[in-house]
This record gives sequence, C-alpha cells and structure tokens, in this order.
Amino acid sequence: MERINIATRSRTQAVDITAQVQEIVSRSPTKSGLVVVCSVHTTAGVTINENADPDVMSDVMEALARLVPRAGPYAHAEGNSDSHVKSSLVGSSVTVPVEDGELQLGTWQGIYFCEFDGPRRRRVLVQIIPGG
Repeated sequence: MERINIATRSRTQAVDITAQVQEIVSRSPTKSGLVVVCSVHTTAGVTINENADPDVMSDVMEALARLVPRAGPYAHAEGNSDSHVKSSLVGSSVTVPVEDGELQLGTWQGIYFCEFDGPRRRRVLVQIIPGG
C-alpha cells in the first residue's frame, strides 16, 4: 500500500491528486487491475470529477457549502459537523480500473481529495488490486 501526503491550505479545498495516483500505478509491477484511493479522515473525502475546467470543482465545493452550511443546529459540539456530513456525501474512496499501467479515467476525469475541515496535513491510501 502506498500513501499520498497532502497539506491543505484552507478550510475547504479540492486537490487534484490524479498525477500522484498515476505515478504510483506506473511504478507498480501490477499493470492491470484496480486501484483504490481512500481518505483515512472523517472530515475529508475522495471523488472523481472533471479536471479540465477548475470551475467545476469550485462549483461542487460551493454547492456542498450551500447544502450543508457550517453553522446549523448540529449536536456535535466540535464546530465541524458540516465537514462530517460533506465527507459522508462525497464518500471516502474511489476505485479506478488500471490497464497497461494506466488509470482508465474518462477524457475529462480526475481524482480529487476534498478537504472540509482544514487547513490540515492529510493522508490518502492507494492500494492496487491485481486483475486479469
């Protein structure tokens, strides 16, 4: 298993980690199968979305902020309840097929780490599963 370390700079931030995941896949002796990319944090997530236009992920993060406001009638008293909800909505992992040592993403797709409670030092795990 490999790790990607991420230092976020703001409370909410989408970080394109596609190149780091591809680099891990390229180094692997496994050339075909699946790669699982997983956040190990309860206030962050991982998703796949468009990486050609940065406005797309800005829109996603803004939409999540509107859907789940920071201030609200939350029982959790740490002040980051919205971050936990956003993490659950986005999800903690993605799975991508690998063929010939390459991520099989669509033309406009990228893998994003989504920070909802930063700035922080974060860690993403990357596991390659061999396939036929």
